[in-house]
Amino acid sequence: MLIPFVIVVFNALKTPEEYSTNGPLAVPDGIHLQGLKDFWERVAFGEKLLNSVIISGSVAAFAVILSVLNAYALGIGRITGRLWILVLLLMANTLPQEALVYPLYYLSKQVGLYDTRLSVIIIFTVIQSAFGTYLLSSVLGSFPRALLEAARMDGASTWQVLWRIVVPVTRPTVAVLLVFFFIWTWNEFLIPLVFLTSNENQTVSVALGVLQGQRLMDATMSSASALLGIIPTVIFFLIFQRTLTRGLTAGAIK
Repeated sequence: MLIPFVIVVFNALKTPEEYSTNGPLAVPDGIHLQGLKDFWERVAFGEKLLNSVIISGSVAAFAVILSVLNAYALGIGRITGRLWILVLLLMANTLPQEALVYPLYYLSKQVGLYDTRLSVIIIFTVIQSAFGTYLLSSVLGSFPRALLEAARMDGASTWQVLWRIVVPVTRPTVAVLLVFFFIWTWNEFLIPLVFLTSNENQTVSVALGVLQGQRLMDATMSSASALLGIIPTVIFFLIFQRTLTRGLTAGAIK
């Protein structure tokens, strides 16, 4: 993983002439930021970056909240048909996005949300929360009943049990879902490409894909676009690295 990243960085810092002379594996003679600058200006990268942050952050937050509410009803509430609902959610996670594009496109046209960031946020919130609900339902299915009974004996309401007992105990798992939902949504390409046709609404992944189609042979700009596209997710991962590690190892420690 590290070697391809280093090669991308090297090529992003080269000039086109240096790339054609020395090849893709050579160390750059110096730090040349012209490729990064050209890509930033060509696709209005700052605008695309803001769109991706808004969409990915909103989806991560809303999908986690929806997953917690659904899993609370399925895992602790034990509603009727719980098993069949979980099977349905599992099947929903196996559906390819290509099968969903046309129905969602038609529906978004009907409700007037086509070519808006809100449409993509709603779609990905539902998609991600299907996986989050399935995962959290398994976790909450084995939640200590003694804690729930003690909270109810103290007069706690259903909402108080959820936000003061269940959420704090399952915080590591919820944090892992938050990180994954953000990164998964950030890297999505097909649905943003179909639903965000206006240039001012497009995301980073769409901008990268369009550039690859238009500038296929411009290796330095392609490397610059890949570098700028991956840096935000790397920063996000590094910020939440400890949270992610604690969440993944919580079950093993217990």
